[in-house]
This record gives sequence, structure tokens and C-alpha cells, in this order.
Amino acid sequence: MTLVINGIKKKFENHYAVDGISLKVEKGEMFGMLGANGAGKTTSFRMILGLLDPTEGSVTWNGERITYKRTHLVGYLPEERGLFPKLTVKEQLIYLMRLKGMKKPDIIKEMRNWLERFQVPEYENKKVEELSKGNQQKIQFMASILHKPELLILDEPFSGLDPVNSDMLKKAVLDLQRQGTTIVFSSHQMRNVEELCEDLIMLKRGKPVLHGSLREIKRSYGMKSISIRADYDLEFLESIPGVLTLEKLKDGATLKVENEKIAEDVFQKIMEKGFVRKFEVEEPSLHDIFIDKVGGDGDE
Repeated sequence: MTLVINGIKKKFENHYAVDGISLKVEKGEMFGMLGANGAGKTTSFRMILGLLDPTEGSVTWNGERITYKRTHLVGYLPEERGLFPKLTVKEQLIYLMRLKGMKKPDIIKEMRNWLERFQVPEYENKKVEELSKGNQQKIQFMASILHKPELLILDEPFSGLDPVNSDMLKKAVLDLQRQGTTIVFSSHQMRNVEELCEDLIMLKRGKPVLHGSLREIKRSYGMKSISIRADYDLEFLESIPGVLTLEKLKDGATLKVENEKIAEDVFQKIMEKGFVRKFEVEEPSLHDIFIDKVGGDGDE
């Protein structure tokens, strides 16, 4: 069970919303698709799902295109939520899961299991419009997974959730992955991507700017972060060529530098100055890499 995207492009009038994405996601893998608003993530998801036809390229799941006949194999949580406000949670999920081919008793059983897991069993007969946004999102998530899809597409699943509900949803996503579900998701929250993904693609204006394993991307990326603790002013380090940023702290500073050679230069300079209580070089965070590669790229 492999998702294969081969050189997809999507053109609207004279503008390419997606311009040449190729990737492969194996069964049970968690794959991240990152980019600023307007980078082409949602358009890419719609082409994966068969809701949009690519201008060029192809998308296959287990060797075949995803069509209406295969939608029972797929779950989709759209960024723009689409629940019916006047229906109860139970009515909602029965209607949506019947469209996926599930039988009513199975729907009710799965629904109650997930309501218990999300600690909201009392919401079964409540109308969606009576729920908070966070709890509506839990119901929308349930609508994407009750039928136990093989492939799950999550577009900004953690958007708007408080830390407790975000962790709850994160654990649910990890459990689905452990059960063999292939998951592709987008998120603006880099910490979630670092915690969940082994592989990712980063888009800027529809084009890939980074693609590969998170570990290798961070390891091979030139920029490094330095954390220094010392009892004297470190502002002089800003003048060293290759120091990109310096943030002063009460007892030291944090720096971004171009590479390990610059980190060595910084170390030599502070050792000449006096006693150093801490000097630590770290790989850049995904947030740092995202800002460096995509920063300033807003809606198109």
C-alpha cells in the first residue's frame, strides 16, 4: 500500500498552484507537508483525493487512482470544517459513515468508543452547533476515521486546539499509525511535525524547497544554534562574520550561525574573554529551517 505522487502540477489560468511535486509514502508512514498559506498544500491534497485532476503528473494509491469507488479506503479531514450544525453528533456520523459503506450498528459502536476516548460521551445527542470549536474538531476527526481508512489525509488537524486537546488528538493519530494507517498531514505547528513525522516535504509557492527525512534534513542543514551561558556581555559576538542572529538573555545568549566552522570561531572568542558555564551547539529546529526557507512567503 503505497501513495505515489509523480510530478503533479495544477494550473489555474496563468498560475501554478502546485508545480512539480513527486514523493512516495509507504504503508504506515506519517508524512508531513509544510508551507505557508497559499503554498499548495490543500490543492495537493485535493489532487491526491481525486477531487481535482492534475494539469500534469499522476497520483496513485496501491497502483490505482483514487476515485469515488475507492473513497471507503480514504479518510479526509479538511482545513475548512464541514459539519452540519443542526444535526446531532450521532445523526451526523451515521449519515457520513453510511456514505462510506458502514452499517449503522458498527457506526454507533465505533462512535461511542471514540467519544469515550475523547472524554465527551455526553455529546452523542447534542447538536454540533452547541459544541465548542475544539469539540467540533474532535467530531470532524471522528468523521474522517470511523470507517478505518487505509490512507488518512489531515489538513491542519491541530489548528485552534488547546494543548490538552492537541495532545489527545496527537495520541490518536499515533495509534492509527501504529495500526498501519498511512497518514499525510499539513501543519503550521512545527513542534507537532517534529514529534510525529519521519519524512516531510516543504513547499514554497507550489514548488518543493526541501524533501526527505527530518533527521537528515536537520543534520545536513548548514545553520546551527548555539546556547551560551557566561557572566559577561556577549553582544560582541554579533560582529563575527557568519553570526546570523544573537538574542541576549539574563545570563548569556542564543545565536544562529551559518555552520559548524562559525560555531568554532565563536567558541574561541568567548574562551579568550573569560569563563564559560555553558556552550552547546544544536541542529536547527524545524521552525528555524521553515523560517529560513519559507519565511516571508504569505498568501498568494
